[in-house]
Amino acid sequence: MKKLVITGATSMLGLALTKCAINLGMEVLCIVRKTSKNLDTLLKLNNLKIEFCDLSNYSNLNIEGKFDAFFHLAWDKTHFSLRDDVYGHERNIRYTLDAVHLAKKLKCSVFIGAGSQAEYGIASCLLSSDTPVNPENGYGIAKYAAGKLSRILCSQESIRHVWVRILSVFGPQMEEHTVIMYVLKELLMNRSPKLTKCEQEWDFLYSEDAAAALIALADKGINGKVYPLGSGKCRKLFEYIESIRNIVAPGKMIHFGEKQYYPHQPMYLCADISELTADTGWKPTISFESGIRKMFTPPLTQIVNSCEYIRQAA
Repeated sequence: MKKLVITGATSMLGLALTKCAINLGMEVLCIVRKTSKNLDTLLKLNNLKIEFCDLSNYSNLNIEGKFDAFFHLAWDKTHFSLRDDVYGHERNIRYTLDAVHLAKKLKCSVFIGAGSQAEYGIASCLLSSDTPVNPENGYGIAKYAAGKLSRILCSQESIRHVWVRILSVFGPQMEEHTVIMYVLKELLMNRSPKLTKCEQEWDFLYSEDAAAALIALADKGINGKVYPLGSGKCRKLFEYIESIRNIVAPGKMIHFGEKQYYPHQPMYLCADISELTADTGWKPTISFESGIRKMFTPPLTQIVNSCEYIRQAA
C-alpha cells in the first residue's frame, strides 16, 4: 500500500492519519473543503496533494490516477447540537456512497469508513463487532446506515470494505467542545473546571495510535467486518480528569458533581479490540498520560501561564 486518499483530512484524526501515512513513506491525496478548519496545518506537510471539494460535490470530482486505499473520514453536522439534524445526516449517507464511487473511480482496492460508537446507543458491555446496535440520535442512525449501505455498494464494485466504529479519540487539534479541551483550558487559565460526577467508564485512544490502527486495517482488515476502535482499556472519567490536573496544574481543585449528566448519557464506552489485534497485529502504544503530554510541544511547566499557549490549545 503506497498511495492513499483521505477525506476529512483536516480533522484531528484526519491530520494524524495523514502524518502517519507520510511518515511511512506513502503518497497522500487529501480531499478537503477550502474553508476547513486546520487547513494551514495540513498545508505545512510534505509529500501530499490537496484537492478542494465539498462533500456534496464528490460525485462531480474529476481526479486522475490510481490509488490503493480510500479513507472516508469526512462527515457534516458533527457538533453535538446537530446530532438530530435528520436531513443533514440523510445527506451524509449519500455523501458516503458518493465516496465509494470516487474510490472506484480512483481504482482503490479498499474503502475504510469512519463509523462511530453512537451506532451502539446505550451499552453496558464491551463493544465488539457483535454487540447489538440501537442508535438513539440521527447521527448514530446515519452512521449505521452509511456503514451498511456502503458495504453493499463496495461489494457491487468489488472493493474491500472495512467499517470502523470509533470511540473517544483525543490529540492535537481536538474539538474545543470536548471534555478534555474544556478541562485543559480551564486549568491553563487557572480556573477550576466544573463537571458532572464523571462516573462513566470511558476508553480514550490517542490520535497517533488511532491513525496507525486505520493504516493496519487498510492493509489487513477483513472485508465486510466492523471493528470498534479504542484502547481496549476502561477507566472512570474522573480518573482521566485527575490525570490531566496532575500534569497541568497539580493540586488544583476539580468541582465534580456541579453539573448534571445530559439526557441519554452513555455510562460505559469501552472497545473490545481483540479482533482488530488478531486480524492486523495492531495494539495501542501511547498511554493517556503520555498522550496528554504529547499534545503540547513545549514543556507544560514552562508555559502554563502563557496566553499564546492557551490560544493554541483552544
